[in-house]
Amino acid sequence: MELGGSHKGRVAGRPSMTTLLLLLPLSTYGMQQKAKCPLNLIRDENSVMNFYRSGDYLISGVTPLKYIKDLSPFTFSSTPYSKLQSRMNGRDWHILSFLLAVQELNHNPVLLPNITLGYSIYDTYFDGRTTSDALTDLLAGGKINIPNYSCGRREKLLAFLEGGESDISTYIASMLGTYKIPQLSYGLVQDDVQSPFVYHMVPKQETQHLGMVQLLLHFRWTWVGLFAPDNDNGEKFLSTLTPLMTSKEICVAFTKRVLLHTWLWLPHEQPAVWRQVNVFVYYTGSQYGLHIIIEVQSFLERLQTGGKVWITTALQNTILFYDTESFRYAHGSLSFILKTKRRTKKDYYKPMSGASLIIWAENFDCSYSKHALSVRGWTRCREKENLKMLPRAEIEKIQSQDNYVNYYSVQVVAEALNAAYSSSSKRMLTVGAGNKLEPERLQPWQLHPYLKEVRFSSNTSAGGQNLDETGALAIGFDIVNWVMFPNNSRARVKIGSIERQTSPDLKFTINPEAIVWSKPFNKMVPRSRCTESCLPGYSRKVQEEKPPCCYDCSPCSEGTISTQEDADECIKCPEDQHPNEDRDHCVPKVITFLSYEECLGSILASLALFLSLATCFVLGIFIKYKETPIVKANNRDLSYILLVSLLLSFLSSFLFIGKPRKGTCLLRQTAFSIIFSVAVSSILAKTITVVLAFLATKPGNRVRRWLGKCLANYIVISCSSVQVIICTIWLGISPPFPDSNMHSQPKEIILQCNEGSVAMFYVALGYMGFLAAICFMVAFLARKLPGAFNEAKLITFSMLVFCSVWVSFVPTYLSTKGKFMVAVQVLSILASSAGLLGCIFVPKCYIILLRPDLNMKEHLTIKS
Repeated sequence: MELGGSHKGRVAGRPSMTTLLLLLPLSTYGMQQKAKCPLNLIRDENSVMNFYRSGDYLISGVTPLKYIKDLSPFTFSSTPYSKLQSRMNGRDWHILSFLLAVQELNHNPVLLPNITLGYSIYDTYFDGRTTSDALTDLLAGGKINIPNYSCGRREKLLAFLEGGESDISTYIASMLGTYKIPQLSYGLVQDDVQSPFVYHMVPKQETQHLGMVQLLLHFRWTWVGLFAPDNDNGEKFLSTLTPLMTSKEICVAFTKRVLLHTWLWLPHEQPAVWRQVNVFVYYTGSQYGLHIIIEVQSFLERLQTGGKVWITTALQNTILFYDTESFRYAHGSLSFILKTKRRTKKDYYKPMSGASLIIWAENFDCSYSKHALSVRGWTRCREKENLKMLPRAEIEKIQSQDNYVNYYSVQVVAEALNAAYSSSSKRMLTVGAGNKLEPERLQPWQLHPYLKEVRFSSNTSAGGQNLDETGALAIGFDIVNWVMFPNNSRARVKIGSIERQTSPDLKFTINPEAIVWSKPFNKMVPRSRCTESCLPGYSRKVQEEKPPCCYDCSPCSEGTISTQEDADECIKCPEDQHPNEDRDHCVPKVITFLSYEECLGSILASLALFLSLATCFVLGIFIKYKETPIVKANNRDLSYILLVSLLLSFLSSFLFIGKPRKGTCLLRQTAFSIIFSVAVSSILAKTITVVLAFLATKPGNRVRRWLGKCLANYIVISCSSVQVIICTIWLGISPPFPDSNMHSQPKEIILQCNEGSVAMFYVALGYMGFLAAICFMVAFLARKLPGAFNEAKLITFSMLVFCSVWVSFVPTYLSTKGKFMVAVQVLSILASSAGLLGCIFVPKCYIILLRPDLNMKEHLTIKS
């Protein structure tokens, strides 16, 4: 076969460079000294580092040793070249934390015996382009960056650790998902459907969001500003937290999206808004830390808006290493950090000691290498053998810098691997010439069932922690206060915590007294509200076209109260209480009734007693002078019945005075009705007797046969019996009973007798009125009958007084309330009875006692 052929422009028999490349095996390509790759990259200015330790299984990851503010983009007019524009604080403890976690496991005699773990960590600056190159290098084996080809180390890659922003995590998940390699992330929790092989080494973000809302509610901060990075993480943070805040009536004054790498933000709000909002909630990516707080606080200092409180997601302990001028902006801030079982002390929050720096500087062999087929060169640092263990205190100083995230992540992988090897279903293979039995080497995808069920054993320092059903670390958060003391020393002080429970609610605890606020607040709890709180006695009234936090305060209406600030609505007091003058709490109502101790009750009782004695006096006179003509002429028996009825009516008023009881309630209205019916019936009998007596004087009149005691008794008994029947039906259907009226008077509980059936009460009262009306009409017609002493005139006037009293009683009774209703009825009883006594019997007593000359039969028969 002829190489090259007879192409135009080509020397016959001389193969081209391309032809040589096709003929030579790939394994010998690197040995061709004269061959040159057409893509000849120069060494990048930023030397990307790879830290490596060999082992039976490899745990890899990406972490930033340096923050890069900007990487110049690739251009197609020159050789691809990554130029570092600016670089920020070193974070060597990230690598040390990872290294020490692996070292501890390798020295653990119980966990993973006879298995050595290795690691391969890449410094990628949290840059997507550099991260992609690192993954390509990792999957290719760490020599030639050719995906799907194992050209380098032979260690089994077991899992991958990362804590980047959402876009970085997505890049990693898309590449590792092809190989089903477990990805342990301590960034934002991603969608499990899109990333089924991702395990989250931080609790669910919803737990942190609910904790932030609880913290805002605890201090009654309802007017806050939100800051978040302008990426998927920040957008998810805002879309999740904002509805939670709104549901708890916490209003967002403004939302600021920060451009990453530049920390650019644009303050469009008026200075008045910045002065009014004293609390900012800030979702911070781990790689940006304190910078946005410094930028915002510097701007606000120029506006002289006073102090602010920052509530942030996990600020790492590295902010304690900032200079005094920078850290003062974080003084008084509150952060939610991963809750650990290890109790870290304040002296842990110091820069790494000299021993740690010696490990970092002297225990790695570093060299730059770049294979001809690789598109990027790496500074590879291999861990030296026989690395000495640091003191436990120094180890915890380092691991506390990221709240043990790296430590927990490595522990999770180790526990899952240990569970896989300890499983009763493990397969045994015959390996080697000696037919030695060894467990099958696990592939990364075989680790997933054990990662989902991992629980730290008591053999590790993280004993008791586990992953939940979604693959997230099932622990809570500590709430910490960043403090700078007068001597410029700094500390992270725990002031509370939130813990997940089996119920939907969180266990939220906080110690407000332990918080050190920034100086402008003068040790007082800051206020952050759109409007001043509504005092007790007022309720909130939402203003139109304004957030619900910007409201007016309206006083509680009559009969209602509000006992706390910012009440949504005023509430009514219990029935036995009433609002005080300020309408901010309820006071017991005064129990009242018509008692003998009060002035009104004593007056009515005295009047009833006096009239009763007067009636007894009149009755005594009539009994003493019963044989006199004037007593006989007016039907002596009816006069006795009427006087006794009037006496009982006066005495019945005592049933209305005093505390209502069951007996008095049953008797008062029925006794009053029956007694008055007997009295009116007696007067009616008197009137009819007078009329019949004058009619009987006419010759040939048959009325004479009706005269006598039988007619009078029949009238009294029959008319009174109707009232007795009415009262019996009343007591049988719905009898009166003691009751408490709590509504007629706002400040009083009125003890009264409930009539049971109001209809029966007015039926009984109406019947008495009916009898009185008949009696009045008959007496009015008989008033002009001849006689020196015509009793019909006295009965007419007495009935006029009686009817006037009870006609005025009805509207007066209905218009009064409480004990005054009882007083009106008692007064009506006394007045009407006194009217009958005075109009009918006083003139007779006057004649009997003072004008005995008129108490003669001859005088009574004289026609007027």
